[in-house]
Amino acid sequence: MTLPLIAVVGPTGSGKSHLAVALAQRLDGEIVNADALQFYRGMDIGTAKLPIAERGGIEHHLLDVLDLRQEASVAAYQQDARCVIDQIRARGRVPVLVGGSGLYVRAVVDRLEFPPTDPAVRTRLEADFARQGAAVFRERLRGVDAASADRIADDRRLIRALEVHEISGRPFSAFMPRREYHRPTVQLGLGVDRDLLRARLADRVQAMVRHGLAAEVARLAGEGLREGRTASGALGYGQFLQVLDGTLTEAEAITDTVAATRRFARRQLTWFRGDPRITWLDGAAPGLVDQAVDLLRAHGDLS
Repeated sequence: MTLPLIAVVGPTGSGKSHLAVALAQRLDGEIVNADALQFYRGMDIGTAKLPIAERGGIEHHLLDVLDLRQEASVAAYQQDARCVIDQIRARGRVPVLVGGSGLYVRAVVDRLEFPPTDPAVRTRLEADFARQGAAVFRERLRGVDAASADRIADDRRLIRALEVHEISGRPFSAFMPRREYHRPTVQLGLGVDRDLLRARLADRVQAMVRHGLAAEVARLAGEGLREGRTASGALGYGQFLQVLDGTLTEAEAITDTVAATRRFARRQLTWFRGDPRITWLDGAAPGLVDQAVDLLRAHGDLS
């Protein structure tokens, strides 16, 4: 029997991390992180990374694996996460994937293949594009991948589609994702009443500030935070870098962070609500853990 992968998904502030720990405790599991910002060492307070004391003795994987200046890669993460999940299964334990980074979750759970890339080919095609223009490139693409030629609107993706075809011999459209699980998976989504979630997110940002977010950002600024394309744009970190620079007050940074976090949560909900395979639970319901465990056991593969 192949133990299913349990994926706990949903918007920031819905309680995913604590539910994942509770499920891992009840089902003899280990946790695999799918929050792209929690990959970064030192980004703890602003990413709501669970302190070790709150991890319930459960092994957590793929936390603190990148330096601030490194750029997160979905393709590299897919390989790393699937390797970790196979190792957890080999130990006879249940892998629990948790996070709100939608593309990273899909990279693990679905049959999602990433198109190849070659900087030399890309550079040559960009030079050709500069001379020939979009119309010529679209016709070139139509000759090898009519579906992509009809769908792609921007110049960058036109170049990318021709690059992929030249390297792989396959049309760019052949790499489009399908909602087809890579291995047996059960996805649980945590939903929270809109007004309650808005209040939670405001409280969460205030708590981060009380726990030292400004000091964390100041420390990380000296370790390369500004040079990291992914890290420097993280919610809260970008705003408090501006506080360091004197272009925002702390009160303005808090207001901006709350607003940005709420917008991000809405985007996450839109992404995950688009997947009909997710079973949604009320993240604020009494007995949430028991409800989730009962649902998972009813799936048939967990005792």
